[in-house]
Amino acid sequence: MNDTASDPALHVPLPEGQPVLRMVPMPSDTNHAGDIFGGWIMSQVDIAGSISAIRRARGRIATVAVNSFVFKQPVMVGDLVSFYADILKVGRTSITVNVTVYAQRGVREGGEEICIKVTEAVLTYVAIDDNRRPRVVPEE
Repeated sequence: MNDTASDPALHVPLPEGQPVLRMVPMPSDTNHAGDIFGGWIMSQVDIAGSISAIRRARGRIATVAVNSFVFKQPVMVGDLVSFYADILKVGRTSITVNVTVYAQRGVREGGEEICIKVTEAVLTYVAIDDNRRPRVVPEE
């Protein structure tokens, strides 16, 4: 992995709009190498994607597929991690969501703050009823 602090080519602006989720990972979220555990990021990505899917489905949903998941850069303890979700496709019962994840570094230190894209993922959710059976996604 590249050293993100010394590689200005990796620095990007945050997207327009508000993230659906914003978190600061803690030391308890690290793997054996001291970086944030990929499973922690995957969990937060699923939560972020589900928020958009729940709103669009106007109710309960279930995650049925992780279509793609790419870890581009490591996430560090203390990063301000922002999750942006966009609906890519709405089917009869399914909703496909793209989630992009950005880490802002240097927020705590008060020095130069950098922002990098750390993860991209596409997930599919299915709208379900009270019996956990697929239901039709309502029209907008």
